Amino acid sequence: MTFNPAELDGLRTTRDVPFRIRKIGHVVLRARNLRKSVEFYTRVLGFAISDIYPEDMVPGGMVFMRCNPDHHGVALVGGMPGPSEKRELHHFAFEVDTLDEVFLARKRLREHAVPIVFEGRRRAGVQIAVEFLDPDAHHLEIYWGLDRVGADGRVRPEGKWREAHTLEDALENPPPGQSVQLNDPSLIERR
Repeated sequence: MTFNPAELDGLRTTRDVPFRIRKIGHVVLRARNLRKSVEFYTRVLGFAISDIYPEDMVPGGMVFMRCNPDHHGVALVGGMPGPSEKRELHHFAFEVDTLDEVFLARKRLREHAVPIVFEGRRRAGVQIAVEFLDPDAHHLEIYWGLDRVGADGRVRPEGKWREAHTLEDALENPPPGQSVQLNDPSLIERR
């Protein structure tokens, strides 16, 4: 299949999107040797570990690391078989400014028949998110409310994560310190 740049002429700016992605928030990669990879990111690149999931939470284990106050900018998932095949991307995530925008993103994704694979609140980092697949089945995330880690390096303890499996459940049971007020309550889906 040949690519013609002229095919993209009408796609440079889309004004009808009801939310605005502010930054690429974090990247999650698969790692063959989790300890060796974590050592590289911490000792060579200077990242700090925020949280660790043992094998019983995520097969292969998972380590969340940061280079700024965001709970994580890079996370590694262990258990990748063999050497790199350049297919290690687990997912990458886009941050939005408001909780309403996560709800608007979910609505828009559904309107466009985009496969949603998760919605709600994750554990470590406690961000509220909608996760979905792009046309090539890459796993993407739009989120709001990722924990920030202060200069003291302390992160939210596991007992205060409050995992939720719908956006509505995330509203009903917030972790301490996370304000989950919607400006537009009509975005809530009634069950």
